[in-house]
Parts: sequence; structure tokens; C-alpha cells
Amino acid sequence: MSPARAIPLAFRFALRELRGGLSGFYVFLACIALGTAAIGGVNAVSQSITQGIDEQGQVILGGDLRFELNHRTASAGERAFLDSLGEVAVSASMRSMARLEDQSDQSLVELKAVDERYPLYGTLETEPALDHEILFGRRDGRHGAAVQQILLDRLGLAIGDTILLGNADFEIRALILSEPDAASDGFAFAPRVLTSLDGLEAAGLVQPGSLVEYHYKIRITDATEEELQAMAERAREEHPAAGWSIRNRANAAPALSSNIERFAQFLTLVGLTALVTGGVGVANAVRAFLESKRNVIATFKCLGAPGGFVTLVYLIQILAIAAVGIVIGLVLASFMPWLAAWGLAGVVPLPASRGFFPGALALATIFALVTTLAFAILPLGRARDIPATDLFRDQSFDGEHRPRPAYLLAAIVLIALLAVLAVGTSFSRDLATLFLGGIAFSFGVLRIVSLAVQAVARRAPRVRSTPLRLAIGNIHRPGALTQSVVLSLGLGLTLLVALALIDGNLRQQISGNLPEHAPNFFFVDIQNDVIEDFSDLVTADAGTEGQLVRVPMLRGRIVELNGQDVATMELPPEGGWVLRGDRGVTYSADVPENSTLVEGEWWPEDYDGEPLVSFSAEEAGEIGLGIGDTITVNVLGRNITARIANLRQVQWESLAINFVMVFSPNTFAGAPHAWLATLTVPGADSATEADILRAVTRAFPTVTSVRVKDAIDLVNRLIGQLATAIRAAAAIALVASVLVLGGALAAGNRARVHDAVVLKMLGATRRTLITAFTLEYLMLGAATALFALLAGGVAAWFVVARIMNLPWQLLPGVAAGTLITALVLTVGFGLAGTWRILGQKAAPVLRNL
Repeated sequence: MSPARAIPLAFRFALRELRGGLSGFYVFLACIALGTAAIGGVNAVSQSITQGIDEQGQVILGGDLRFELNHRTASAGERAFLDSLGEVAVSASMRSMARLEDQSDQSLVELKAVDERYPLYGTLETEPALDHEILFGRRDGRHGAAVQQILLDRLGLAIGDTILLGNADFEIRALILSEPDAASDGFAFAPRVLTSLDGLEAAGLVQPGSLVEYHYKIRITDATEEELQAMAERAREEHPAAGWSIRNRANAAPALSSNIERFAQFLTLVGLTALVTGGVGVANAVRAFLESKRNVIATFKCLGAPGGFVTLVYLIQILAIAAVGIVIGLVLASFMPWLAAWGLAGVVPLPASRGFFPGALALATIFALVTTLAFAILPLGRARDIPATDLFRDQSFDGEHRPRPAYLLAAIVLIALLAVLAVGTSFSRDLATLFLGGIAFSFGVLRIVSLAVQAVARRAPRVRSTPLRLAIGNIHRPGALTQSVVLSLGLGLTLLVALALIDGNLRQQISGNLPEHAPNFFFVDIQNDVIEDFSDLVTADAGTEGQLVRVPMLRGRIVELNGQDVATMELPPEGGWVLRGDRGVTYSADVPENSTLVEGEWWPEDYDGEPLVSFSAEEAGEIGLGIGDTITVNVLGRNITARIANLRQVQWESLAINFVMVFSPNTFAGAPHAWLATLTVPGADSATEADILRAVTRAFPTVTSVRVKDAIDLVNRLIGQLATAIRAAAAIALVASVLVLGGALAAGNRARVHDAVVLKMLGATRRTLITAFTLEYLMLGAATALFALLAGGVAAWFVVARIMNLPWQLLPGVAAGTLITALVLTVGFGLAGTWRILGQKAAPVLRNL
């Protein structure tokens, strides 16, 4: 039959058969819709946020160009250069302590001081709405401030009340509803307090070496992206020692954009996992559908229809049904950017563009179509060549008939195409390749596990219990459910186990083991002229068991490695964080605590030669540095080049004072700096810590105090929110697994009806059969759970122990939860279908055998 006649005729037959409805394809539809919605929705949300950042770049950045300086304001020459570019708005940000008037309580705050031009773009929304002078101006001896609601709740304050910042009083005049450039300032660890630059000066918080960052935001009307980049290059050339960080509106929030892309990639891979898991459901549904059409296919062949025509008829039907699932998934994905914007509005102020994103939906469509074809092609290939006589004899498609090599090759090509799409569209191709390799390996191992379970059951000794003997036989007999159950549940459970163990180990390290060794307090911005008085006060309040550790600290930005500008270098993401932004640096005559020298030699105490630096070994390896290499760091507007003298292994998890870079003391001789200190008080309770915090804040109002327990609680909340989001996303894969499991059990019901009727005719009772089926499902669920624990545990161990370099342990709660989940799902779904089977009348079934 020529293609010109075969294709229209195949369409006619396919559409005629589809008039019977979608019975048997509901799992197929659900799997395709779920995977399509997950991939399309995640990418649409990512694109909406990224597009929102691009569209609102000026508002998010606060200008067209933004220059950032640490520790210091711009010099006269630098400021003149900035003024020549356009209208300049200046702000400063730092952390400080806000105190009640009676000094009875205090809270860490993120302080931001702005000038009268703020904001250049966007609108600062407050309640009540006030202009700059009324909101921040000095009145009755107090400067004004706007704060977030969380600060009022934390300190029991209201609008009109007074807080103390440093050496000045501030009146709370409004609540901050929306801060236009908040996203570009990075993550806030404390409530925001907005005031004026005059108020900051009156507070006396800015001292030599203080951890303060100045922002110069510039409005440049009608400047193109190329012109903005040229201005930034000119700034670096004319002021090479300024050490400022420069961003333009096209790169308003690079860290946020990068994190959004990474998180979207992870969720896309999770969605792909759901789609691939659903592919097993597609294969099961196609096989069950073709089984139900056995007589129709046999009739086609007896009437002379070639095998290719039969394949074409049912391929058209499968693609039509897949199209329905894809459309459902795309409709759901289209609404996800709106739902995400609504759901995150009160949590994270993400700028999102609520529009239609055809690229994300097209990508999801391609993934869904390729997955459908990849998993449907082999059952169709078997249907092509199985003889009509075998079909009339009730021969299964899963018998000894194997599809032609062309179908096997097509399946391999489609799966390879799926992998290429996943890797090619991924933010990190290495991660995507590793993830897909893990999925492929898991499928292979799951196949081996199912065969091993069947082999064990086949070789099991004969037992006297009839239900147990039937259950063991059901596991290894032809057409057994073993492979379907293990494959369908295994991947989803493995993913959930891995995520739960990673989350549990992180929480245990942060809230369990770390506080036993971590200091109670961090103290920042301790000035040189008060360091001794500060030490005396803290030591007296902490008692004889208290341990105070103090080190000098400055902020510096790495600008060159071995004489090459870091802006022109491509570095791996795992080590690139060292070169992004400013790093804390210190100097020391001795090897710091919590560090071990692993290569090179430490300098003598009286060393007075060229500047030397000790670098963290792990980070040095990640960015390709070694002994003898040079780094150039800009500190306080000066470029200082130092040679790497040694490498240290740093115990970051101790939460003690650690630095990536420790310089020889002569490097910063005479440079103004502040001090950083930690205080450890073994066995101190909350009341003792509160007394120490209150005493320090009263005596040294410009010192910023951070209680480690508060920081740990914050990190725990962040991890909890992130873990909830990741688990919710990973649950998509588990839902797909459950759908596939239900479909697999439903597909096996036809054979179960025959078995149940025959056994009942031979004298088996309903109780015997239900016990046998329950034991079978229990054994299959337990085997799957054990695999998930092993595979998920190995994956979690690799992430925690090898990537994060943290101690690892298997958590019994996760193990028990996995086992219970697997047993409940397999037994529950299995018995739900089996119960109906056991009620079948014998006569109608026996007449069709």
C-alpha cells in the first residue's frame, strides 16, 4: 500500500477507534500532562522572573549605572568623574543594632541611609506616604526612619516610637511597604531600617574600618547598553585603584538571576524525571491498550493489512491522546507564572513579568512528544510483527516476540535526543549530564533489582503456607507485576529519600552538632580605640569559662590573579564565589585556629619582606592557584599584590573566625581597620546571653552583635523553606510514580481475573487470595523501599560528604518513612484493584478463556 493511500486510511481507522473514548489511557494522560506542566511551568516562571529583572533593571539597580565602594566614600576625583556621567544618588548600607529607649531589648538590623535623590527610579512606598524631608528629616532632636513590620513585632514598637542606633535617637515615622532596589542589595539577614545620610552620620556608626558599603547610583538618560559598558570601562581605566564594583541595568541583580536559573534547572530536571517516570506509564498504557485491541489487530492482519499500516494506525491514536495530555499540561503551565507571583508576593519581592512564554511551553511540548515516542515505539514494534494466529491464541505482546532492529534503533535515537535536549537547555551541562546519567543508571539498576527479586522468588524453598506460596509464585510467573512495581515506584522514592537525607543531615549539622562547638556571639565593627575596653567588659561578663577571640578585619576585593584582570577570566562556578564581591581579609603572625597548614611554610613573626598571603587550599584548587602565584586585592582604594606563601585547610563548619585570605602583618601596616571577635561561653543559657548582649550594646552602641543561635534559627528557616519547595517539586516525580504504579496494577488486572477465577474453582477462598495478594504487594514494596534507601542514601552521602564536606549519617526516620510509604502505596493500590477482581463471577470469565 502506497503512503499516499495508507496515511489517510490509517487516520480514518484511528479516529474511528478513538470514538470509544480514552478508557485505559487516563494514566497516560495524567503522566504526560504532569510532566509537561512541570517542565513548562518551571521554565515559564524562570523566564517571567528573568524578564521582569531585565524590564525593571533600572528600578532594581536604582539607576543605569551603580558603583559600590567598601569602607570609604568616593574621593574628590572619583566623585567628580561620577558626577560627569549623570545624576548621582548616594546611599550607604551596613548592619547595626537597634535598641529600645530604655535599653531593655535590641535587634540586629540592616541599616540603609539614602540622600534626597533616592530613588532615581521606582517609588519608595511607605505607610503613611511621606516625602523625604518629613520621613527622614530631623525633628525635635530626632532623625526619622522607616522600618519593616517585623522590627516592630520583634521589639514591640509602633509608629511614633523611638529607637536608638549608635549614638543617636530615631523616630519611627512609617512602615516600608516596597523598596524599589531591594532585590539588588542581596539577601537581608535582619529587618530593614531606612534613614538619611545625615542620620547615619549623627549615629556615629561609620568609623575607620567599619563594614559599610557606599552605593553611587547614576541616572544616564537615553544611554545604550554599549555606552554604559564603555563608561564602566573608562571608570576602570581612569581610576584603576578605586576598587569599585560596577553594574549596569542589564546586570541589575546577577546573584538573584543566577540563583533563579540554577533553581529552575533543578526543577526542570525534576520535571524531566517525572516525565521519564511517566514514560514507563506510557509504555504500560500502550501495551495494555494494544492487548485490549488484540482481536482488532489480528483481524487487520487477516484481511491483508501490512504490519506497518497497523503500527501507523495505533501510532496516530497514541499521538492524538498524547496531544490531549500535552494541551492540558500547557494550560496548567501557562498559569504558573501568575500563581508563582501571587504565592511569592508576601515572601520574596521578586520582579516578575506576568505574560505568555511560548519558548518555555514549546520546550515542554518537545520533551513530552519525544518522551511519548521513546516509550511507545517498542510496544508498537512488537505489535507490528506478532502473527495473527498468536494473537487469536491470546498470545501476549510481551512474549518472545522482539521488535525489529529499526524500532530498537528508533527508541535509542529518541532517548538520546531527550538527553541532548535536557543537557543543551540546561544552565550547567555537567550537572544535567550527571543527573541524566543517574536516571539511566537507576533504571538499569531497577531492572536488575526486579530480575533479582524474581530470581530469589523462583529459587525460594517450597513453603507450607498456601497464601505465601501463591504470593511467591505471583512474583516470578510470566506477566508478573514485579518489574512494573519496582520501576514505577523506585525512581520517585529514590529521589525523595536523597532529598530528605540531604535536608536532614544539613539540619543536624546546623542545629545539632554545630552549636556544641560554635561561639555564642560574633561582634563586628569594634574600633581600635575601644578594643581593650571591649575585651575587658566581655571577659568580665562571660566569666572564667568564657573564651574571647579577636582578629583585625578589613574588606577587600580580588582584582587580579597572576597579573590578569579577574573580570576577563572564566572560572568554574564552584570557586568563582571567591572573586565575586568583597571578601573579609585579615593579617596574622601565626597560623589561625581551625586551620591546618597543608602546603608551603608560614612566615616568621618578625617578617618584613614582600607581602605574603595564606590561601584556603580548597578554594585555591578550585580557581587554579598554587604556591608562588600572586593575587592583587583592592583594600581601601589601594591595590596590594601579595604572593601565595602557603595553603591552609580551613574548618568552615566550626563557625569560628575563618578567612579565605590571611596576609602577613606587614602587608597592612598602618592601615585603618576594625576588629572582629567571637565569644564562646560554654553552657550559657538564653538569659545569660541576653545579659551579655545588653551589656555590650549599652557600653558600645556602635558595635554590631550577632547571636549565633539567632543566625542558626534564620538558616534553619531558610533551609526549611527551600526544603519544602524542593520536596514539593520532587513530589511531582512521586506522583508520577504513583500514577504509573496504579496504571501498571490496572493493566495486570486482566490476568489477575483469570487467575482468581481458576483458583476459586479449585477451592481457594477469598481470604486465601486476598492474603496471597497482600503478601505479594508487601514483598514488592519492601524490595523497592530497600533499593530506594540504598540508592538515595548513596546519592545523599555523595552530596553531603563529598561535595559539602560535612559529616554524614543515615537517619532512621527517613528509612522508616520510605518503607512505610512504599508498603502503603503498593498494598493500597494493589488491594484496591484486587478487591474488585475477587468479586468477578466465574462463568463469564471461563466462557472467554
